[in-house]
Amino acid sequence: MKYFFLSDGWTIGRVWELGGLWNESAWRRKPEISQINLCVWEQDEKLWLYRVEDAVLMVEVKPTDQAQVEAAPQAIGQVILKRLITADQAIERICASEISAPEPRVIS
Repeated sequence: MKYFFLSDGWTIGRVWELGGLWNESAWRRKPEISQINLCVWEQDEKLWLYRVEDAVLMVEVKPTDQAQVEAAPQAIGQVILKRLITADQAIERICASEISAPEPRVIS
């Protein structure tokens, strides 16, 4: 398995495998990409961890709110993730990230 982090407000677009763009007809299925219920905070940005199968080489990500992209033309419209990370690299990034925990509640 491979992993990547994706910011809140972004979604997955096209997916590439060794032969080019993922072809659902040839594979007879969609690529296995799943969001793990784990996020990290980096510079006030919430990043969700995603897992992808080994056959995936690259993933296109883009903002979910197209109106936001059109309103701010200088903003990034899409990104291609070419360097998916290993489980060890994901763990290292989680350990190095800011930790966000809820405030403890005082019960009187």
